[in-house]
Amino acid sequence: MSSDSITNESDTFEIGDTTVHRLGFGAMRLCGDNIIGPPEDEEAAQQVVQRAVDCGVDFVDTADSYGPGVSERLVGEALGDRDDVLVATKAGLLRNREGDWIAHGDPDYIRNQVLTSLDRLRTDAIDLYQFHRPDDDTLFADSVAAFAELKDEGLVREVGLSNVSPEQLDEAREQVEVATVQNRYNVNDRSSADVLEVCVENDIGFIPWAPIDGDDLEAHGDLLDEIAAEHDATQRQVALAWLLKRADVLLPIPGTSDPDHVESNVAASQLSLADDEIQRLTEAAG
Repeated sequence: MSSDSITNESDTFEIGDTTVHRLGFGAMRLCGDNIIGPPEDEEAAQQVVQRAVDCGVDFVDTADSYGPGVSERLVGEALGDRDDVLVATKAGLLRNREGDWIAHGDPDYIRNQVLTSLDRLRTDAIDLYQFHRPDDDTLFADSVAAFAELKDEGLVREVGLSNVSPEQLDEAREQVEVATVQNRYNVNDRSSADVLEVCVENDIGFIPWAPIDGDDLEAHGDLLDEIAAEHDATQRQVALAWLLKRADVLLPIPGTSDPDHVESNVAASQLSLADDEIQRLTEAAG
C-alpha cells in the first residue's frame, strides 16, 4: 500500500459538538528521551504531526507534562488553531529531570496550567481538557470543579478525565459533563474494562492509552502474528483494528515520532478483521 493511499477510514465519534475520526494521534513521543526535553529534530517532530493530519487524523492528544510543555508547543507550531482538528490536552501531573510523574491536582495549579497550554497550543479555547490523574493530596471533587469552572468561563470547550475508576467517573459527572475518559486499555491490559462499560452505557468517549504497548502485544504474539499473516498486516495494525471494533466509543491514539509509523497506524483503520478473529482477540485476555 503506497503512502498516497493511506487515509483514515475509521468511523467517527462526537466529542461535544465536534465529530472526529475514532483513530487519533498521541503526541507524547514527540519529546526527548523519557518524555523530557525537546527532540533532537523539532522540525521532524512537527512533520510527524502534519503527516498524521494529512492522512486524515483529526484528533490529536497531548499534555502539559509531556516535555513538560514541549509536546504542546510542537503541536501548536505544527497545527496552529485549526478548525478541522480537535486538539486535546491534559493537566494534573508534575515532572522533574528524573522523569517522575507526580500527581498535582491543586485547583490553582490547574487554572494556571490552562493559561500556559492555551499559549503553547496557540488557541483561545482548549477543545478537550483532561484531568491527567487524581491526586491523593487534593480532593477529587475540588480538582474536577476547577475543570468545570474553566468550561463555564469558555477557556475549555469539553472536559475529560484520565486514569479514573468507575466511582470517580460517576462522582465527576455530578459536577460536569464528561466527554471522554482516558485509561490504559489494549489487547492484553483490560484492567479498565469496568470503566469502558460505563462509557459504553453513557456514550462517553474512551481513549485507550498505550493502545499498542510492546509488552502487551508480546503476551499474545502468536495469535497476533497468525491474524496479521491473514491480512498482510503487522501486530500493531491488528491490535489497533481490534480496538476500533471492540466498542464504538473507543478512540485509540497511537503515538510515534516516525512518519512511516504514522502511516502504518492509520492504515490499521482500513483493516477489516473477521468476526472470529475479533472474538479470539477479545477472549485472549479474558
